Amino acid sequence: MRQKLPPLNALRVFEVAARAGSYSAAARELNLTHGAISRHIGILEDWLGQPLFTRDGQSMVATPHARAFAREISAAFDHVADAAERYGRAQQTKVIRVSASATVAMRWLIPRLAGFTRVHPDVDVRVSTAMSTEPELRGSFDLAIRRHVPPAGQFQSWLLLEEMNTVIASPALLARTPLVRIEQLAEQTWLTSETRPGDWEAWLEAADQPTLRANRALRFDHFFVTLQAVVDGLGVGVGPFPTLDADREAGRIETPFADRLSKGSKYYALVPLDVDKPRHMMDFIAWLQSPH
Repeated sequence: MRQKLPPLNALRVFEVAARAGSYSAAARELNLTHGAISRHIGILEDWLGQPLFTRDGQSMVATPHARAFAREISAAFDHVADAAERYGRAQQTKVIRVSASATVAMRWLIPRLAGFTRVHPDVDVRVSTAMSTEPELRGSFDLAIRRHVPPAGQFQSWLLLEEMNTVIASPALLARTPLVRIEQLAEQTWLTSETRPGDWEAWLEAADQPTLRANRALRFDHFFVTLQAVVDGLGVGVGPFPTLDADREAGRIETPFADRLSKGSKYYALVPLDVDKPRHMMDFIAWLQSPH
Protein backbone atom coordinates (compact mmCIF):
# COMPACT_ATOMS: atom_id res chain seq x y z
CA MET A 1 0.00 0.00 0.00
CA ARG A 2 2.80 2.45 0.87
CA GLN A 3 4.41 1.88 -2.54
CA LYS A 4 1.13 2.98 -4.17
CA LEU A 5 1.00 6.29 -2.29
CA PRO A 6 2.22 9.39 -4.16
CA PRO A 7 4.71 11.73 -2.43
CA LEU A 8 2.68 13.06 0.49
CA ASN A 9 4.28 16.50 0.66
CA ALA A 10 3.63 17.04 -3.05
CA LEU A 11 0.10 15.76 -2.53
CA ARG A 12 -0.48 18.32 0.23
CA VAL A 13 0.80 21.15 -1.96
CA PHE A 14 -1.37 19.99 -4.87
CA GLU A 15 -4.50 19.88 -2.69
CA VAL A 16 -3.94 23.45 -1.52
CA ALA A 17 -3.17 24.70 -5.04
CA ALA A 18 -6.29 23.08 -6.51
CA ARG A 19 -8.47 24.35 -3.65
CA ALA A 20 -6.97 27.85 -3.63
CA GLY A 21 -7.23 28.15 -7.41
CA SER A 22 -3.66 29.13 -8.31
CA TYR A 23 0.02 28.57 -7.54
CA SER A 24 0.28 32.09 -6.11
CA ALA A 25 -2.62 31.58 -3.67
CA ALA A 26 -1.13 28.23 -2.59
CA ALA A 27 2.28 29.87 -2.05
CA ARG A 28 0.70 32.47 0.24
CA GLU A 29 -1.25 29.86 2.22
CA LEU A 30 1.73 27.51 2.67
CA ASN A 31 4.34 30.26 3.03
CA LEU A 32 6.35 28.84 0.12
CA THR A 33 7.73 30.40 -3.04
CA HIS A 34 5.92 30.16 -6.38
CA GLY A 35 8.82 28.04 -7.65
CA ALA A 36 8.52 25.59 -4.75
CA ILE A 37 4.83 25.10 -5.52
CA SER A 38 5.66 24.47 -9.16
CA ARG A 39 8.34 21.90 -8.27
CA HIS A 40 6.00 19.96 -5.97
CA ILE A 41 3.27 19.91 -8.61
CA GLY A 42 5.81 18.71 -11.16
CA ILE A 43 6.86 15.85 -8.87
CA LEU A 44 3.26 14.73 -8.49
CA GLU A 45 2.55 15.05 -12.22
CA ASP A 46 5.60 12.86 -12.94
CA TRP A 47 4.39 10.28 -10.42
CA LEU A 48 0.86 10.25 -11.88
CA GLY A 49 2.04 10.38 -15.47
CA GLN A 50 -0.28 13.21 -16.55
CA PRO A 51 -0.60 16.99 -16.18
CA LEU A 52 -2.68 18.43 -13.36
CA PHE A 53 -2.56 22.14 -14.24
CA THR A 54 -2.72 24.05 -17.51
CA ARG A 55 -1.73 27.63 -18.22
CA ASP A 56 -4.52 30.18 -18.54
CA GLY A 57 -2.98 33.57 -19.26
CA GLN A 58 -0.59 34.29 -16.40
CA SER A 59 -2.07 31.63 -14.10
CA MET A 60 -1.88 27.87 -13.76
CA VAL A 61 -5.38 26.37 -13.51
CA ALA A 62 -6.30 22.86 -12.35
CA THR A 63 -7.73 20.56 -15.03
CA PRO A 64 -11.20 19.02 -14.48
CA HIS A 65 -9.47 15.69 -13.78
CA ALA A 66 -7.25 17.39 -11.19
CA ARG A 67 -10.20 19.10 -9.48
CA ALA A 68 -11.96 15.76 -9.09
CA PHE A 69 -8.74 14.23 -7.72
CA ALA A 70 -8.36 17.16 -5.30
CA ARG A 71 -11.85 16.62 -3.88
CA GLU A 72 -10.95 13.03 -3.05
CA ILE A 73 -7.66 14.13 -1.48
CA SER A 74 -9.34 16.86 0.59
CA ALA A 75 -11.81 14.34 2.02
CA ALA A 76 -8.95 11.98 2.87
CA PHE A 77 -6.97 14.74 4.60
CA ASP A 78 -10.07 15.74 6.58
CA HIS A 79 -10.47 12.14 7.71
CA VAL A 80 -6.81 11.95 8.79
CA ALA A 81 -7.10 15.26 10.66
CA ASP A 82 -10.24 14.06 12.44
CA ALA A 83 -8.56 10.82 13.45
CA ALA A 84 -5.46 12.63 14.72
CA GLU A 85 -7.57 15.02 16.77
CA ARG A 86 -9.77 12.29 18.19
CA TYR A 87 -7.02 9.81 19.09
CA GLY A 88 -4.07 12.08 19.88
CA ARG A 89 -2.81 12.03 23.46
CA ALA A 90 -3.27 15.77 23.79
CA GLN A 91 -6.94 15.56 22.84
CA GLN A 92 -9.07 17.55 25.27
CA THR A 93 -12.21 18.42 23.29
CA LYS A 94 -14.92 15.81 22.93
CA VAL A 95 -15.98 15.73 19.29
CA ILE A 96 -19.17 14.37 17.72
CA ARG A 97 -19.27 14.36 13.91
CA VAL A 98 -22.88 14.44 12.72
CA SER A 99 -24.00 13.77 9.15
CA ALA A 100 -27.58 14.96 8.65
CA SER A 101 -29.98 15.35 5.76
CA ALA A 102 -29.70 18.95 4.55
CA THR A 103 -33.18 20.19 5.49
CA VAL A 104 -33.16 18.60 8.96
CA ALA A 105 -29.65 19.92 9.58
CA MET A 106 -30.47 23.49 8.54
CA ARG A 107 -34.02 23.85 9.86
CA TRP A 108 -34.15 21.53 12.91
CA LEU A 109 -30.71 20.59 14.24
CA ILE A 110 -28.55 23.70 13.87
CA PRO A 111 -31.14 26.14 15.31
CA ARG A 112 -31.23 24.00 18.47
CA LEU A 113 -27.50 23.28 18.89
CA ALA A 114 -26.84 26.32 21.07
CA GLY A 115 -29.02 24.70 23.71
CA PHE A 116 -26.84 21.58 23.75
CA THR A 117 -23.66 23.66 23.88
CA ARG A 118 -24.91 25.53 26.95
CA VAL A 119 -25.37 22.24 28.81
CA HIS A 120 -22.27 20.52 27.38
CA PRO A 121 -19.72 23.26 26.62
CA ASP A 122 -16.90 20.70 26.43
CA VAL A 123 -18.48 18.85 23.46
CA ASP A 124 -17.79 20.02 19.91
CA VAL A 125 -20.63 19.00 17.54
CA ARG A 126 -19.56 19.22 13.89
CA VAL A 127 -22.36 19.01 11.34
CA SER A 128 -22.02 18.00 7.70
CA THR A 129 -24.97 17.77 5.33
CA ALA A 130 -26.07 15.15 2.83
CA MET A 131 -28.82 15.16 0.24
CA SER A 132 -31.73 12.84 0.91
CA THR A 133 -31.35 11.58 -2.67
CA GLU A 134 -28.02 9.97 -1.79
CA PRO A 135 -28.77 6.25 -1.41
CA GLU A 136 -25.82 5.40 0.81
CA LEU A 137 -24.37 6.73 4.03
CA ARG A 138 -21.12 8.28 2.87
CA GLY A 139 -18.23 10.03 4.56
CA SER A 140 -16.78 9.87 8.02
CA PHE A 141 -19.16 10.45 10.93
CA ASP A 142 -20.00 9.30 14.43
CA LEU A 143 -23.76 9.77 14.09
CA ALA A 144 -26.05 10.18 11.09
CA ILE A 145 -29.60 11.53 10.96
CA ARG A 146 -31.65 9.97 8.16
CA ARG A 147 -35.21 9.08 7.21
CA HIS A 148 -34.60 5.34 6.95
CA VAL A 149 -32.79 2.71 9.01
CA PRO A 150 -30.26 0.70 6.95
CA PRO A 151 -30.30 -3.12 6.98
CA ALA A 152 -29.85 -4.81 10.34
CA GLY A 153 -26.36 -5.42 11.60
CA GLN A 154 -24.83 -2.09 10.49
CA PHE A 155 -26.22 0.62 12.79
CA GLN A 156 -27.84 1.09 16.14
CA SER A 157 -30.84 3.40 15.71
CA TRP A 158 -32.98 5.75 17.80
CA LEU A 159 -36.18 7.42 16.60
CA LEU A 160 -35.76 11.21 16.81
CA LEU A 161 -38.86 12.80 15.33
CA GLU A 162 -41.98 12.09 13.35
CA GLU A 163 -42.96 14.86 10.98
CA MET A 164 -46.48 16.06 10.34
CA ASN A 165 -47.17 18.08 7.20
CA THR A 166 -49.39 21.07 6.55
CA VAL A 167 -49.67 23.93 4.08
CA ILE A 168 -47.10 26.72 4.51
CA ALA A 169 -47.05 30.22 3.03
CA SER A 170 -45.27 33.50 3.56
CA PRO A 171 -46.93 36.24 5.64
CA ALA A 172 -46.66 38.56 2.62
CA LEU A 173 -48.54 36.16 0.36
CA LEU A 174 -51.29 35.66 2.93
CA ALA A 175 -51.58 39.41 3.35
CA ARG A 176 -52.20 39.74 -0.40
CA THR A 177 -54.53 36.75 -0.73
CA PRO A 178 -55.84 35.43 2.61
CA LEU A 179 -56.52 31.68 2.68
CA VAL A 180 -59.67 30.92 4.67
CA ARG A 181 -61.04 27.90 2.82
CA ILE A 182 -58.99 24.99 1.45
CA GLU A 183 -60.68 25.40 -1.94
CA GLN A 184 -58.93 28.75 -2.32
CA LEU A 185 -55.62 26.89 -2.68
CA ALA A 186 -56.59 26.11 -6.28
CA GLU A 187 -55.95 29.77 -7.12
CA GLN A 188 -52.38 29.62 -5.79
CA THR A 189 -49.13 28.32 -7.28
CA TRP A 190 -48.23 25.03 -5.62
CA LEU A 191 -44.55 24.50 -4.85
CA THR A 192 -43.29 20.90 -4.78
CA SER A 193 -40.00 19.07 -4.22
CA GLU A 194 -38.48 16.11 -6.04
CA THR A 195 -37.12 14.85 -2.72
CA ARG A 196 -40.59 14.82 -1.13
CA PRO A 197 -42.91 13.40 -3.79
CA GLY A 198 -46.56 12.97 -2.93
CA ASP A 199 -46.65 15.51 -0.09
CA TRP A 200 -49.44 17.54 -1.67
CA GLU A 201 -51.51 14.47 -2.52
CA ALA A 202 -51.18 13.07 1.01
CA TRP A 203 -52.15 16.38 2.59
CA LEU A 204 -55.17 16.84 0.29
CA GLU A 205 -56.32 13.33 1.16
CA ALA A 206 -56.04 14.12 4.88
CA ALA A 207 -57.91 17.39 4.30
CA ASP A 208 -60.79 15.59 2.53
CA GLN A 209 -60.02 17.39 -0.75
CA PRO A 210 -58.38 14.62 -2.82
CA THR A 211 -59.53 16.01 -6.18
CA LEU A 212 -58.39 19.62 -5.64
CA ARG A 213 -55.74 20.74 -8.12
CA ALA A 214 -53.72 23.90 -8.69
CA ASN A 215 -53.85 26.04 -11.78
CA ARG A 216 -50.04 26.27 -11.70
CA ALA A 217 -47.20 24.38 -10.04
CA LEU A 218 -43.44 24.85 -9.67
CA ARG A 219 -41.14 21.92 -8.90
CA PHE A 220 -37.72 22.19 -7.25
CA ASP A 221 -35.04 19.57 -6.74
CA HIS A 222 -34.68 19.83 -2.94
CA PHE A 223 -37.05 20.89 -0.18
CA PHE A 224 -34.80 23.61 1.24
CA VAL A 225 -35.03 25.32 -2.17
CA THR A 226 -38.82 24.93 -2.10
CA LEU A 227 -38.87 26.43 1.39
CA GLN A 228 -36.96 29.48 0.19
CA ALA A 229 -39.45 29.87 -2.66
CA VAL A 230 -42.28 29.78 -0.10
CA VAL A 231 -40.57 32.41 2.05
CA ASP A 232 -40.08 34.60 -1.03
CA GLY A 233 -43.81 34.41 -1.82
CA LEU A 234 -43.63 32.42 -5.06
CA GLY A 235 -46.49 30.21 -3.92
CA VAL A 236 -47.65 27.83 -1.23
CA GLY A 237 -46.03 24.56 -0.20
CA VAL A 238 -46.46 21.63 2.14
CA GLY A 239 -43.98 21.71 5.00
CA PRO A 240 -42.99 19.39 7.87
CA PHE A 241 -43.25 20.10 11.59
CA PRO A 242 -41.57 20.15 14.07
CA THR A 243 -38.76 20.55 11.51
CA LEU A 244 -39.97 24.04 10.58
CA ASP A 245 -40.99 25.15 14.08
CA ALA A 246 -38.17 27.72 14.26
CA ASP A 247 -39.18 29.22 10.90
CA ARG A 248 -42.80 29.52 12.01
CA GLU A 249 -41.85 31.02 15.37
CA ALA A 250 -39.59 33.54 13.62
CA GLY A 251 -42.47 34.62 11.36
CA ARG A 252 -40.85 33.48 8.13
CA ILE A 253 -43.78 31.19 7.34
CA GLU A 254 -47.38 30.74 8.44
CA THR A 255 -49.69 27.73 8.47
CA PRO A 256 -53.18 28.80 7.35
CA PHE A 257 -54.64 25.32 7.89
CA ALA A 258 -52.61 24.26 10.92
CA ASP A 259 -55.30 21.85 12.13
CA ARG A 260 -55.19 19.84 8.89
CA LEU A 261 -52.19 17.53 9.07
CA SER A 262 -50.85 14.58 7.11
CA LYS A 263 -48.16 12.13 8.20
CA GLY A 264 -44.64 12.91 7.05
CA SER A 265 -41.25 11.25 7.43
CA LYS A 266 -39.62 9.68 10.45
CA TYR A 267 -36.01 10.54 11.23
CA TYR A 268 -33.57 8.33 13.10
CA ALA A 269 -30.20 8.77 14.79
CA LEU A 270 -27.88 6.12 13.38
CA VAL A 271 -24.60 5.13 15.01
CA PRO A 272 -22.34 2.51 13.38
CA LEU A 273 -22.07 -0.58 15.57
CA ASP A 274 -18.26 -0.45 15.42
CA VAL A 275 -18.03 3.18 16.61
CA ASP A 276 -17.24 4.03 20.23
CA LYS A 277 -20.29 5.24 22.16
CA PRO A 278 -18.84 7.36 24.98
CA ARG A 279 -20.98 9.10 27.56
CA HIS A 280 -21.05 12.42 25.69
CA MET A 281 -22.37 10.64 22.57
CA MET A 282 -25.21 9.06 24.53
CA ASP A 283 -25.94 12.44 26.17
CA PHE A 284 -26.21 13.99 22.71
CA ILE A 285 -28.62 11.31 21.50
CA ALA A 286 -30.77 11.74 24.61
CA TRP A 287 -30.78 15.50 24.01
CA LEU A 288 -31.83 15.00 20.38
CA GLN A 289 -34.78 12.89 21.53
CA SER A 290 -35.94 15.29 24.22
CA PRO A 291 -38.52 18.04 23.52
CA HIS A 292 -37.14 21.59 23.31
